[in-house]
Amino acid sequence: MAATAPPPKAREIPRRIRVLIVDDSALVRQLLSEMLARDPAIEVVGTAGDAHVAREKIKQLNPDVLTLDVEMPRMDGLTFLRNLMRLRPMPVVMVSSLAEHGAEVTLDALALGAVDYLPKPRIDIAATLGEYGDELIEKVKAAAGASVRALDSRRESALAVPRSAHAGRPLPTTERIIGIGGSTGGTEAIKAVLQGLPADSPGVVIAQHIPKAFSTPFARRLNDSCALRVCEAEDGQHILAGHAYVAPGDRHLLLARDGARYVCRIDDGPPVNRHKPSVDVLFGSIARLAGRNAIGLLLTGMGKDGARGLLEIRQAGGRTVVQDEATSVVWGMPGEAVSLGAAQHVLPLAHIAAAACEFAATRVGVA
Repeated sequence: MAATAPPPKAREIPRRIRVLIVDDSALVRQLLSEMLARDPAIEVVGTAGDAHVAREKIKQLNPDVLTLDVEMPRMDGLTFLRNLMRLRPMPVVMVSSLAEHGAEVTLDALALGAVDYLPKPRIDIAATLGEYGDELIEKVKAAAGASVRALDSRRESALAVPRSAHAGRPLPTTERIIGIGGSTGGTEAIKAVLQGLPADSPGVVIAQHIPKAFSTPFARRLNDSCALRVCEAEDGQHILAGHAYVAPGDRHLLLARDGARYVCRIDDGPPVNRHKPSVDVLFGSIARLAGRNAIGLLLTGMGKDGARGLLEIRQAGGRTVVQDEATSVVWGMPGEAVSLGAAQHVLPLAHIAAAACEFAATRVGVA
């Protein structure tokens, strides 16, 4: 596989993370400011009620991280984000509604280069604000160390593999299964991998940390951008070659068998590693049922979910790949997998689909 120039390395997290809050609601600006002020490693250096004020404050205050509302007067959040990522790329955490429209817009923002997202805080449920604040702090800290690229170079590096790159090579797909896991930065990374897989790829099962409202539009976007047929997984659904199945946003996805065939099993058990769906749950089921026929791909993400499951796949004789640090938005999950000895291969994002194709073309049972 040909080498490509690596993108910029992850930024070093400053001693105090300087945050600018951009939201048209004065109440939301106040709430976010108070939540972030609880952490001594974070300093809210300013707030802005619209994109034009935000643009000037970015010049004056030089923040490390931006929280950005989607719906704002004078200029919407997406337009502002697009301009920002072209001219002055910086880590951005989107704050948006979790309704279907909000999900679509947030997925657009992630495609433009936003690091992560949070729903609007539920002001009417005070008991949940402490938990929300903890998540906000965690995501801002992760964003401060994220690898952020200008919009054009991001497309060139992360999406370098065209969807038809391996379409001419027939693959033996009867028993192979590909499992993909991701979190922060994973929506775009998963899309890049699927775009490099051929239409006759082994069946693909995907666990991406994503809310309930996001999984259906996410699957639809993947379906529109690659040669595979992609859908949100349903319980008992047969896993077919040339198809990919996305875990529902509030359920675990597991690999199961119906006779000699793989099927999807949807489970409403408790979160694992604080996530539902959990990559560890999916990968563990793949290790148990597919063994040496499994190909596990662990992509960019915060935390450690998926690392132990990937190790189980490797110990069962499957092939394992993690995304390298240089092309990951956050090298948490892949880095943890490397630390555990779960990764046989550490590859740039643009090379992962080709590696999966190579493994799938190897005779089943040959390591």
